[in-house]
Amino acid sequence: MMQHITGISRNQMFFTSLEESISEDNPVRFIDAFVENIDLKALGFELRTPKTEGR
Repeated sequence: MMQHITGISRNQMFFTSLEESISEDNPVRFIDAFVENIDLKALGFELRTPKTEGR
């Protein structure tokens, strides 16, 4: 008689986001907020559309 092999649970997928992984008091949240509020145009940066040819 053959023994049954018990496998691992197939219900083990766990979805999470980076936002959920970072605690509320983590310094990276301050850095993120700082970078999001920098006025890049005032610093001389401009958005350019790349040419379709020659890249």
